[in-house]
Amino acid sequence: MEALLTVTRVAHVGSAIIVIGGTVFLRFILMPVAERALSSADHEKLRDQILGLWRNVVHRSIIVFLISGFINYFRSMPDHRGDPFYHSVMGSKIILAMAVFFISMALVGRSPRFESFRNQRAKWLTINIVLALVIVVISGVLKVRYKYSPPAVKATNSFQP
Repeated sequence: MEALLTVTRVAHVGSAIIVIGGTVFLRFILMPVAERALSSADHEKLRDQILGLWRNVVHRSIIVFLISGFINYFRSMPDHRGDPFYHSVMGSKIILAMAVFFISMALVGRSPRFESFRNQRAKWLTINIVLALVIVVISGVLKVRYKYSPPAVKATNSFQP
């Protein structure tokens, strides 16, 4: 069981590193250089080629992230039964992660419905990076809070007068 939990933790953190790192690279290195150094036609051609590959990375990483996240979450539930702080903060983290997934999918997708996202790619990549950093901070808060000061009261399902 411990090996499975280690694998899911590594998969979870690893997929986050890949997507966040790739997003930072795209936003702050590739986009500015490509816009300055290439003609519009060459820039568009490069963007299409990169997005073709990046789309697969994003899709697969989100799948790995969701599967490993659900396993890690359900494994930790018994340790946090009756702890409103944990559940509210974890719920916020999950909602923010869904926003990151949505923005990522809109940016790499082909649907005309999300063309406005792709037309403002720099803005949405920056928003995604900020959201990801907030998620990392929340994860750190939860890790430190529960590693060094576990919840004092464990709720039970039985009535005690």
